[in-house]
Amino acid sequence: MNSQSSYTIDVQVQTQFVPDQSRPDDNRYVFAYTVTLRNLGNVGAQLLTRHWIITDANGKTEEVTGEGVVGEQPWMRPGDDFEYTSGAVLETAVGVMTGTYHMLADDGTRFEAPIPPFTLTIPRTLH
Repeated sequence: MNSQSSYTIDVQVQTQFVPDQSRPDDNRYVFAYTVTLRNLGNVGAQLLTRHWIITDANGKTEEVTGEGVVGEQPWMRPGDDFEYTSGAVLETAVGVMTGTYHMLADDGTRFEAPIPPFTLTIPRTLH
């Protein structure tokens, strides 16, 4: 039961620029992102902590760690989804986020769920 497929969390992200909270003249660009986690493994698992790496177009990198997401530490049975929305503020109109969720399976196994890199950008900035 200790196979790779037993501990698989799929991570999908949708992003959105938030113009009413942004001030481009002050180098403030606000983005919302909605993350959908799906437990593709065959063991229930709880999200314990997160580790984000946020890089703007100037190469400035910020790391964010903490317990859970949006104040929760969701537990997902096999096949369950969990969705949440959060945000990031950058000094540039384009940036990239990536990271890892640290998970605890019901059988006591700790594992990581990678967050694939995704782009934050204002509309019509990238082709």
